Amino acid sequence: MSSFLSDLGVPAGWAGALSVTTDIALIVIFALVAIFFVRLGAAQVTAHLLEREAEHAETGLAQVEMERRIRTLQRIVVRVIGAAIVLIAALMALDNFGVNIGPAIAGLGVAGIAVGLGAQTLVHDWLAGVFIILENQYNVGDVVEVAGVAGVVEEFGLRRTTLRDLDGVVHSVPNGQITVASNLTRHWARVNLNVEVAYDTDIDHATQVVNAIGQELRDDEAWGSKLLETPSVARVDSLGASGVELKILAQVLPAQQWAVTGELRKRILARFAREGIEIPFPHRVVIQRAEKS
Repeated sequence: MSSFLSDLGVPAGWAGALSVTTDIALIVIFALVAIFFVRLGAAQVTAHLLEREAEHAETGLAQVEMERRIRTLQRIVVRVIGAAIVLIAALMALDNFGVNIGPAIAGLGVAGIAVGLGAQTLVHDWLAGVFIILENQYNVGDVVEVAGVAGVVEEFGLRRTTLRDLDGVVHSVPNGQITVASNLTRHWARVNLNVEVAYDTDIDHATQVVNAIGQELRDDEAWGSKLLETPSVARVDSLGASGVELKILAQVLPAQQWAVTGELRKRILARFAREGIEIPFPHRVVIQRAEKS
């Protein structure tokens, strides 16, 4: 390029500067184009791979899970390959400025050894992140509990997982500290509600009332779409100090268990009041002794 510009009559100093600028501009353009194709290819490849999993998943839930995993995998792939492209482009740009990149490449090898010896925690986090991806433990948008923290996964990378809890607090958890990952929204969720009634209650009647409430909820246009089965009394769960506990179970769509449980409580409270079914509360006996005169 420099000799071509010199043949056109451009001064040697200007020709060299223009040549370097042109080369760097081409490097930047090729890097941007490469990143664009990486984004495009990542979307197509992950969609193709996850289509096979969707064939074995439940029809109504496969699309949601697939979209979440696609978003997560796309972010990871684009970040890792994008970082490699930027690094290569930077080394090529340095070479155009006359900087010997041989020591830089050797330095990367030394840095790798330093990471292996002195940054074992960082490597542990990365490896844990890789296994979370390969095992599909959770994705962006899932509600999970990890390392004693629960919340919605807002961001996931090879090094850390970012959660936002119900109070709006953002928690950043290194992946290496995650020993148990509890996914609360994988494929389906469950309403698990205990309702206590007084000991003198007709249990069969109370059970029929609760089951009727569950059927009404299933028939409701707004709430029926959130249910996978009708809420009903599964058993008498325990005989407590104040009353008898009825166990109510139902499968619902992911992340809908809290809303459905709240609606069930509201309807049960209103219906029990109309039916005269008592929800007991703890009684306290206070003994007052007369003071001695």
